[in-house]
Amino acid sequence: MEAPRSPAGPPLPGPLVRFKRWLAAHHMTLMTMADTPHSIALGSAIGIFFGFTPLWTMKTLLSIGVAWIFKSNKIAASIAVTLHDVILPLMPAIYFWQYRIGMRVLHGRPQQRAAFHHLSFHDLMTWDGFVRVGWPLLLGSLFLAIPSAIATYLIMRMLVSRARSEGQVTPPG
Repeated sequence: MEAPRSPAGPPLPGPLVRFKRWLAAHHMTLMTMADTPHSIALGSAIGIFFGFTPLWTMKTLLSIGVAWIFKSNKIAASIAVTLHDVILPLMPAIYFWQYRIGMRVLHGRPQQRAAFHHLSFHDLMTWDGFVRVGWPLLLGSLFLAIPSAIATYLIMRMLVSRARSEGQVTPPG
């Protein structure tokens, strides 16, 4: 697959071309959904919220379930939680800061030295491991998830409303 040539510079590498196409396709999917801007924006915000939580294997299912409970768009929620996985290489650093924030909230100060190198998946599945690492991580994730979800809701509602009012996308019905 050859990358498209641009008069502004060299062609994009293959992975960036595929990412750009994926993003454009999902952007158009969100803009052309037969649903209200509120429903699409709320579904996207729910997906971004669960994207920041350390509930690794359950993020997509939880986002779809919560979107169903709030009567928002389930497809937008699943696209947003998947889009959040684009920053997967940065997640260890994000989890580290979420852990430190959670420790500060719970104990008033972060632990001087977190022993993550001795931590296994089995340790997280025990009650002691969850209390020691999982609970501060989950609590700290709320400090990134909530503002990100609010910003996503506002931006998505504005984008969908603007796209429909300008006539770029025909309204449902």
